[in-house]
Amino acid sequence: MEDVVIRTLEKVELRDPILIEGLPGVGNVGKLAADYLRDQLPAKPLATIYSKFFPPQVYVGEDGVIRLVSNDLAYWRAPSSAQRDLLVLGGDYQGISPEGQYEITHRLLDYCHSLGVREVFTLAGFAQGRVVEEPRVLGAATLAARVETMKKFGVVFSRNDPGGGLIGASGLFLGLGRLFGMEGVCLMGETSGYFVDPRSAEAVLKVLAKILHIEIDFAALQAKASEIDRIAQKIHDAESRTSEAGPSGPAQREDLGYIG
Repeated sequence: MEDVVIRTLEKVELRDPILIEGLPGVGNVGKLAADYLRDQLPAKPLATIYSKFFPPQVYVGEDGVIRLVSNDLAYWRAPSSAQRDLLVLGGDYQGISPEGQYEITHRLLDYCHSLGVREVFTLAGFAQGRVVEEPRVLGAATLAARVETMKKFGVVFSRNDPGGGLIGASGLFLGLGRLFGMEGVCLMGETSGYFVDPRSAEAVLKVLAKILHIEIDFAALQAKASEIDRIAQKIHDAESRTSEAGPSGPAQREDLGYIG
């Protein structure tokens, strides 16, 4: 098997397409956002990406049928001349090694370049290590002019947030993209980093929707956010009860009953 295999499902010609990347990462913000965007458009399958740089794993469906882990590229044709066609990249994993990250990203950028991509948006989460009730959308861009443009959409740019660098696909697609003549922006939703975060994904998508002039119904994503809130509250309540019970309380003794 080659290091990276891209299997095209359909040959297409696109109008000045924009690449949107959202792979698993902090709070799964990017993946949630990209998957939701793909379903809402809706976008059609274009290519499946397999690689030896993904974990050696298959998924088993509820029907017992397996599939090899992969990334997937979908396309959407804009109905209006005021919009541009979109490519949405999502999937199961990022590369599990630095070499794999570079190889997969380079191959995908080369493929997207052949389809006419000149602009990239990467979607990600930015961990704050605390609960974030109203997540801001932080940004990083390839050009100073893009920074100023994104500020008009409410994206926050700061020396300290995110500061240091972007690790993984969200950074590499911008950095390596410049080698293909592509410019772009990373949109990062603030998140605790402890849970899958639909609320942060919604914040990112609301900004992206304004930039791309598209309409998105957020009802399903908001329902997911409410469910995560309920789970988080249950965990918090359980921790509070354990803390109140103390080292010799009932909760501690119950836990010991499961050892062995």
